Amino acid sequence: MQSSSASVGGEIVIRRAVARDAKRLTRLVRGSRAYEGPYAAMVSDYRVGPDYIESHQVFVAVDAEDATDRVLGFYALLLAPAELDLLFVQDGTQGRGIGRLLVDHMKRRARAAGLDRVRVVSHPPAEGFYRAVGALPTGTARANPPAVAWDRPVLEFLIP
Repeated sequence: MQSSSASVGGEIVIRRAVARDAKRLTRLVRGSRAYEGPYAAMVSDYRVGPDYIESHQVFVAVDAEDATDRVLGFYALLLAPAELDLLFVQDGTQGRGIGRLLVDHMKRRARAAGLDRVRVVSHPPAEGFYRAVGALPTGTARANPPAVAWDRPVLEFLIP
């Protein structure tokens, strides 16, 4: 397990996701306020399944002092091609450093896997966060209706 600290009331532990986390991760994605309004259709049927968790590098952030093992956030790193596929932080805990901890952990995992860069196709409202944690803009992914009806910024993390 990887431990880190954040100002959320206790020690944050980042651990590998397991199949039993699938429903919680799906609820986190579908319930995200970042996907309200016009963005809701993109995640309304989205599912993070046990097969996805087992096939990819998926990690969750939990409060080490919370006996319920409540997921505060998670990310999924795809190795080929190198892409940060998902990164979500629980609405009530955003702004407390959990996203930054997850990105730092992702960068360490990417480095360990021999990657020199990781692409991210950002949800438009998240672009500022990605830039703040070091991602560089590289282009735009064009809308692909009906699933994605808007253009999305493409960024890249350079992995030293």
